[in-house]
Amino acid sequence: MNFKEEINKSSIIQTISLLADENKVAVFMVGGVVRDLILKRERHDLDFLVIGDSLEFAEKVAKRVGVKKVTKYKNFGTAHFKFENYDIEFVGARKESYNRYSRKPIVEDGTFEDDIKRRDFTINAMAVSLNKNNFGELIDLFNGYNDLQNKLIRTPLDPFQTFDDDPLRIMRAFRFAAQLEFTVDDAIMNASREMRERLRIVSQERITDEFLKILSSPKPSIGLKLLYDSGVMEIIFPEIHNLAGVDQRQDYHHKDVFLHTLIVVDNISQVTENLWLRFAALVHDIAKPQTKKFVEGIGWTFHGHEELGAKMMKNIFHRMKLPLNKLDYVEKLIRLHLRPIALAKEEVTDSAIRRLIVQAGDDLQDLITLCRADITSKNPQKVEKYLANYEAVMQKVLEVQEKDKLRAFQSPVRGDEIMRICNLKPSKKVGEIKKAIEEAILDGIIENSYDAAMSYLMKIKDNFIKDDDSK
Repeated sequence: MNFKEEINKSSIIQTISLLADENKVAVFMVGGVVRDLILKRERHDLDFLVIGDSLEFAEKVAKRVGVKKVTKYKNFGTAHFKFENYDIEFVGARKESYNRYSRKPIVEDGTFEDDIKRRDFTINAMAVSLNKNNFGELIDLFNGYNDLQNKLIRTPLDPFQTFDDDPLRIMRAFRFAAQLEFTVDDAIMNASREMRERLRIVSQERITDEFLKILSSPKPSIGLKLLYDSGVMEIIFPEIHNLAGVDQRQDYHHKDVFLHTLIVVDNISQVTENLWLRFAALVHDIAKPQTKKFVEGIGWTFHGHEELGAKMMKNIFHRMKLPLNKLDYVEKLIRLHLRPIALAKEEVTDSAIRRLIVQAGDDLQDLITLCRADITSKNPQKVEKYLANYEAVMQKVLEVQEKDKLRAFQSPVRGDEIMRICNLKPSKKVGEIKKAIEEAILDGIIENSYDAAMSYLMKIKDNFIKDDDSK
C-alpha cells in the first residue's frame, strides 16, 4: 500500500523527504499520524522516526523551513518544533527497557524494528517511508492495517510484556477503543485483569488524563465498561466501580445503577462536549450505594444521595487531582439533579421555579441537560412524557426570569442599608434580615424590586431587632 499522493501534498513532508536523501538517512512518518492518515482523521502533530542522528536531522529541517527554535531532549533522542499549524517531532530509532517499579525507560540506540515493536498497539506501529526510493510505502510489521480494518486494539508483542513495561498502556487501550469505537483483543483484557495493580506505579496525573480522554470520547461507555470489566475501575475510581449491582426502582431508570450511569453519560455526550457536564453525569448517582434502603411497598430508595454525592466530590477531586475550579460546578449539578425531576412530575409553582433559578444560577441549562440525559427508560411513552414536562418547566423558567428579573438574584436592599436603618453592627442578624427579604421575593410575597424590598424591611425589622444584642 502506498500513500504517495496523500502525503506529497504537504510541503513539510516534501522538505523532510529531500533532506533525508541529501543526508543519506532513512526517515519514516510513524505512529498515530499513519493511523489517522488511513482513517482519514485530521491531525496536527506529526511524528518522524530517523534511523540516525535525529537531533541533527531536526536542526537541518528546521533551518530549511525557517524555524529558529528547536526543543531537544538528548536523553531520549527527540527534538520538537512548531511549523505553520503542525507540532513536529523527530525521534531516533531506539529500544527501551524498564525497571519494574518505574515508568521511566532506559533508552538505547536501536534498529527500525526495535523502535516499532516497542510501541503500544499495532494500529500505532505502522510507518510510511519518506525516502525517494520507496516514498509513501506503508511498512506494517505487525498487521496494524488489518486491525484498523477489523476495528481491533491489539499489542505488537505479548500484552503482558507491553503492560509490564508501561502499565498506563492498559488505560490507553481502553481510551483508543472509546475514541475509535473499536473492540479490545481478548489477550489485552486478560493481561489487564492480571496486571491492573501495576497501575499503582503510574502517577495520578497520567491516569486522570487518560480517564478524562475516555470521558471526552464520542461514546464514553465503551471505555468505562472496559475499565469495569477488567477490574481497572476498582483501582482508579472505586466509587464508580461500586455502582454495579446496585438495584433501583424500574421507573424511568435502568435497574442497575452502573449500567444506568453508562447510558446517562452516553446520552449527554450526544448533546454536549462539555467535559465537566459529562463528569457530572458520571457521578450524579455516586452516593446511591451508601444511601440504599429497602422500603416495603416502594422498593429500594436512596434518600439524600444527591447531598451526600455532592459532599463526596471534594475528596474525589483531590485524590484524582482534578481541577478544583470545576468542583463547585460539579457539586451543584449533583446536589440539584433531582430538583427539576420533581418539578416535572407536578404542577409547577412560580415559587418553586424561582428557587430553582436562584440555586442553579448560570448552570440552569446544564442542569436541565443532565436531567434529560437521566431519562433512560426503554418505554418511549415515558420518555416522551418526561421530556415534555421538562419543556414545560423550561418555558416556566423563561417566564419567571423575565417577569421577576432573577438572573442575578440577591436582596435589592444591601447589608449596609439594613445596618443603617436597623441601627445594627455587622452581625448574623443582618444576614437573617437579608435572607428574610430574599425568601419573601422567592415565595412571591413581594416583587423583586428595591421599593418593595425596602417596604418589606420596614415592616419586619422590629421583629428582628427587639431582642438583638449587636446594637
